[in-house]
Amino acid sequence: MKTNSTMSKITNKIFKERRNRLLNMVSDGIFILPGMHSTKRNNDVDYEFRQNSSFWYFSGFEEPDAVMILDSKSKNQYTMFVNPYDPDMAIWVGARSGIKGIEKNFCADKGTSIEKLKEKLFEITEQHECIYYAFGDDPIIDPLITEILIERRMSSERRNKNPIQIKDPNPLINEMRLIKTKEEINLIQTAVDITEKGFLKAMEATQDGKNEFEIQAILEYEFRINGAKRNGYPSIVASGKNTCTLHYIENDSILKNSELLLIDAGAEFNYYTADITRTWPINGVFTKAQRAIYEIVLEAQKKSIEIIKPGIPISSVHQKALEIIIQGLIDLKILKDTKKNVIENKEYIKYFMHGTSHWLGLDVHDVGNYNQNNKSTLLKPGMTFTVEPGIYFGENIKNISTKYKNIGIRIEDNILVTNSGHKILSNNIPKEIVDIEKILK
Repeated sequence: MKTNSTMSKITNKIFKERRNRLLNMVSDGIFILPGMHSTKRNNDVDYEFRQNSSFWYFSGFEEPDAVMILDSKSKNQYTMFVNPYDPDMAIWVGARSGIKGIEKNFCADKGTSIEKLKEKLFEITEQHECIYYAFGDDPIIDPLITEILIERRMSSERRNKNPIQIKDPNPLINEMRLIKTKEEINLIQTAVDITEKGFLKAMEATQDGKNEFEIQAILEYEFRINGAKRNGYPSIVASGKNTCTLHYIENDSILKNSELLLIDAGAEFNYYTADITRTWPINGVFTKAQRAIYEIVLEAQKKSIEIIKPGIPISSVHQKALEIIIQGLIDLKILKDTKKNVIENKEYIKYFMHGTSHWLGLDVHDVGNYNQNNKSTLLKPGMTFTVEPGIYFGENIKNISTKYKNIGIRIEDNILVTNSGHKILSNNIPKEIVDIEKILK
């Protein structure tokens, strides 16, 4: 059954609750949050537009060149600066919301033309002693904020006012985004379920002689017909030696019988993304060497997921996976020292060089601190993240048996921290060897 892309959308009520919650975090201040601009690809063609995640998080507005003002003191707490409706432009790019539309359809207290941004910013900020704005977010607003800062400093003494402060809003926003609501969890689950359909079709289509981009097309076709109009990130469809390149996206090599295929991909559904990795043999059966490495990675992944529950530091997930991978490589005599020495000397890095987890949500590497007060962040219910250990025998590995050459294996699932432990959102995507080989046959 196809997923209805209109289902599970975040409502205007929820966007308003988010804005109010952000404003309630400060006693005085004005938040200036810019949206994304259209970017030229070439001549009169733009890159596909995708709204800035935090801007969308508070507005649900998907048009370019908008700026949101959240004002803790004004009766118009939510002002949106947008492009006015232009009937001539509508012929080319479709109708835009305009000033009336932003008030009617997106519940802005006041809609204003983006052309008046500079004038109005000076007026609005006059009432505050603190501006929450992240420098570097927008090349147009950065100089405006600098002008305001200089003007207030120069005039503060004669007006008997304090100089204005500039604070980064991202720590407050990131704290909000890190804990997912039930609506967000449903959207991530839907993205994962759509991704599952793509992976199953990709497994069934895997065959010697096909090109990686053929498999990519089959995978992403399933994403589209099931309601995901875009990916959360460029799909990695890597065979043979390409499995050892972590962010390989060329996807243009020919699949060969004796090699592995690694796919790292995620559908994005209503702005929330999945992030799944599976690795399988192109001819349908793991070789002895491939199986040995796969079993180590799978055990590392399963054991590190088992410990996930509220109150444990997120770093312990990586530590558990790392210990199992090191012991597995020692047992295969690939690493030839004690576990303690391997860890101290970081001898494992050439085989396992990346972290095991990252936050997941509106962005594939979602916002949120991994450390707080010099300690690893403790897991809380509502956090969503990946668990993705891997082992790679790329061209940088010397003096290794040829049977391991060009083997790259990563297994990645999406995890929700619950009140009592955890839930594997992607549990239905096969990863046991027996299940994978059954599908491929």
